[in-house]
Amino acid sequence: MGSIVLIRHGQASFGAADYDRLSPRGEEQSVLLGRWLARTHGKPDRVLAGSMQRHHRTASLCLEAAGVDMAFEVDPGLDELNHEEILRRHRPDLPDEAALQAELRAQPDPHKAFQVLFSQAIADWVGAGSEAAHDETWPMFRERVLGALNNLASNGAQTTWVFTSGGPIAVMAQSLLGMPEENTFSLAYPLVNTSLTTLRTVRGMPTFFSYNSVPHLEDAGDAALLTHR
Repeated sequence: MGSIVLIRHGQASFGAADYDRLSPRGEEQSVLLGRWLARTHGKPDRVLAGSMQRHHRTASLCLEAAGVDMAFEVDPGLDELNHEEILRRHRPDLPDEAALQAELRAQPDPHKAFQVLFSQAIADWVGAGSEAAHDETWPMFRERVLGALNNLASNGAQTTWVFTSGGPIAVMAQSLLGMPEENTFSLAYPLVNTSLTTLRTVRGMPTFFSYNSVPHLEDAGDAALLTHR
């Protein structure tokens, strides 16, 4: 039986010009994760990451803290959806990051306002299916993520660590749990930064094992480390 540990990246830089960078808190989360994995999981046989900066930084900090001297493979199939395009097509009156941030700063709770806006935009994108005008439609996104899952499951590695984002983790979980596609993102929104979602593989077939666990953050005893964006 093999194990695939899906790791959501550390906290990114919400509200900054470049969201793809880890925040200082995201870096701390990544180090805590590495130290915990070293104590509890030993060393992996294989490590993969998406192609985004936040994936790479989380992986590098985690592996260093875990004492794992191994280069990670890069698989763009593990990349997050293009949230900027999805939001832009949902709200054409917010054509860039500066306009979006100005809109959010005008709200009493910018984080809550963003979540409402993002949820509406995702629902439109998923609902439009292959008819969406986006560069990557929902069916295209789902297909590439499940292709990455097939690569993970069929490789034969005993233990694989995977650094990715909430969207791909939710797609894999939804598929394995047999949930309706329109409910996929109900699995993405609760995911904590650097949380662990674990799959098991038997003869190349993946099964769902655990979801969104954060023992490394709970051990730290600091509620501020439990972030979702």
